[in-house]
Amino acid sequence: MSQTSLLLERLGALIQQAVRDDAARHGLLPIHIQVLHYLMRANRYSDLPIAIAEYFGITRGTVSQTITVLERKGLLTKEPDAQHGKRVHLKLTSAGESVVSGSWCERVEQMLCESAVETAAFESTLRKLLSTMQRANGRRAFGLCRQCAHFLTDEGVTRCGLTHEPLATEQTVRICREWTAATS
Repeated sequence: MSQTSLLLERLGALIQQAVRDDAARHGLLPIHIQVLHYLMRANRYSDLPIAIAEYFGITRGTVSQTITVLERKGLLTKEPDAQHGKRVHLKLTSAGESVVSGSWCERVEQMLCESAVETAAFESTLRKLLSTMQRANGRRAFGLCRQCAHFLTDEGVTRCGLTHEPLATEQTVRICREWTAATS
């Protein structure tokens, strides 16, 4: 096993432990914390139950049970989609946002900012590794909207080239399940 593989394994184990600790602190399961964190970063194409199933590689039943628990605890709400009949968007409540604030991801972000890591190169390397692993496993890529091949800007107006819908600025910095790598 190479040093890199060992380091990634240890980082993964430490992150899993941090997720478990965060979940226990709030009387939740790890998947509950992960879903809340995902929803905080998801755009309107990705705040759907099916997108959660795809992102985490879990069943729709598990997603349904997770949503029920989080809704019952007042951490998220379901909002009907005005344009698509049965589709619902999942939104964090202020209580849900509070659970996510100070979570493992925010702590890791702070550690990265405090370290001497050259962030852009590090992110690029991790992005390439992630992309390769997703392709090898036949998984959707999920990425930031504004880094997508479909992201279009015309005279200061942003829109999705796939759906042709306008994009609000806050949506462009969120995770999208329709993301496609830009070709160079």
